[in-house]
Amino acid sequence: LQWSHRVELSTPVSGTVQAIHVEAGDLVKKGQVLLTLDSGLYQAKVAENQAALVRHNEEAVEARRDLDRVQELYNRTIIATTELDQAKLRNTKAQSMAAEAKARLKQHQKGVEDATIRAPFDAVVVARQAELGQTVAAGLQPQTLLVLAKSGEMLARMRVQETQVDKLKTGQSVTVTVSGQNYAGKIKSIGLEPVKLKEESAYPVDIVFASQVQLRAGLAAVVKMP
Repeated sequence: LQWSHRVELSTPVSGTVQAIHVEAGDLVKKGQVLLTLDSGLYQAKVAENQAALVRHNEEAVEARRDLDRVQELYNRTIIATTELDQAKLRNTKAQSMAAEAKARLKQHQKGVEDATIRAPFDAVVVARQAELGQTVAAGLQPQTLLVLAKSGEMLARMRVQETQVDKLKTGQSVTVTVSGQNYAGKIKSIGLEPVKLKEESAYPVDIVFASQVQLRAGLAAVVKMP
């Protein structure tokens, strides 16, 4: 048996592990909080950017209002073209500053969000490789903090000799027996390249099946073909 879907989770941001909410063997639901880093620095940046965004938005509104006033005066031939151009430049700069402030705010809000690891799907916690107080450094090789595997579904992996593989089709129904318990499964994939099995060549075949009981990877299984 193998996990049907296994993922190693880390954080794309650096920080110190503040809380770990799961242990190996726990069943978790999609979206459940599993681990959090100290996000105080990112939250402070969010507050700073929110204040800056308010200021830049007000400046952008004022610059737009000033441009409208100058445009009206220009249309009445009261002021020169240079004054209109200057007003347009001030407006463009103010709008750009507001847009940049909004982008920085989103960036730091994403940092706060990324400081929390949530379950990407219903899963079982295979391993916990994080400790409270541990420093996490985001980089080219992010640290694995948690390992999850999809719950309620397993994979039976077998090798089939070349004389038998042509009789199989993906989606074909089979029976998987584990520890005397039968499970209805379907062939998920059939390998196209052979692997060595003793002195003969064999092709890998994966069978996916649902199980209400949490099974373990590495258990022996028997696949009964129709």
